[in-house]
Amino acid sequence: MSIEIKIVIIGDFCVGKSAFLKRILTGDYEKRYIPTIGAEVYKISFWTNRGNIDFCVWVMAGQDKLSFLSEKYYAGAQGGMIMFDVTSKMTYKDVDKWYRDLIRVCENIPIVLIGNKVDVKDRKVDTEMISCHRRYNMQYFEVSVKYKFQIEKPFLWVCRKILGDPFLSFISQVDGNDFGVQRCFGGIRDMNFFNFQNGIDREQEIMKR
Repeated sequence: MSIEIKIVIIGDFCVGKSAFLKRILTGDYEKRYIPTIGAEVYKISFWTNRGNIDFCVWVMAGQDKLSFLSEKYYAGAQGGMIMFDVTSKMTYKDVDKWYRDLIRVCENIPIVLIGNKVDVKDRKVDTEMISCHRRYNMQYFEVSVKYKFQIEKPFLWVCRKILGDPFLSFISQVDGNDFGVQRCFGGIRDMNFFNFQNGIDREQEIMKR
């Protein structure tokens, strides 16, 4: 029997949230920036040593003008990820805003802070400058969506915290299909993608598919 988990991924626009999900799901890297409108919702299933874990992943738009929708989108989330761009100080500064917005609706959920684009040489937010994760008791990972560096770690950490199992692990399923990082951390059994522009809540329908 599958375990179902809802998480939200938030952060400023152009930090790589949708690219992060698509890289995990398909192995493809989207070079063009295509802004999220409202929310994108993905269903992802991972094979683990505890059976299948089905994630309903809500990727939130980074525009402030859509913040009035956040309470509806956050509702019921069991975990969160906040992403910033290490080449942009402003996106790191805004982590505080995103954190407060999330815990306003979801008070006691495990949250991961993700610093993306660590492959870029012109880095503006050095590792020693990053401290808000300690202040807010978040786990921090640096990733490169472009090069698939550590992109599995935020999901594994969230799984372990939500299920209370520090020994949970993703199990590789080698079946001849190329799922990008599949061989590193596990198999992706299914993926469904939906785009929401008007705050329509179809989460239950998604999880039943």
